[in-house]
Amino acid sequence: MWLAVNPVDMRAGSNTLLARVVEVFGAAQSHHGYLFANAKGTRLKLIMHDGFGLWCAARRLNQGRFMWPSASAAGTLPAALTRAQFDALVLSLPWQRLDQMSVITRV
Repeated sequence: MWLAVNPVDMRAGSNTLLARVVEVFGAAQSHHGYLFANAKGTRLKLIMHDGFGLWCAARRLNQGRFMWPSASAAGTLPAALTRAQFDALVLSLPWQRLDQMSVITRV
């Protein structure tokens, strides 16, 4: 999974999002997912090239926001998400701190 930190207009369809992926990465790799969010952080879109065609999925929160990084923090984040980070992200959990949360220590 690849995370786009700059917000996207959620009216954008799969072709517009694909053009953005190609602009940034040079190509959309098969079996890679590319995640986009709106400026408010309440909606996500995922596009994925499966080797034959393009899949586009969307998710919207009625309350709260997705834990989405700002463009200024992009240099400190991993370029790709692990499966566990993606699962936490779409559930609106603090996916950036999964490593810290997996261990309980004495304070």
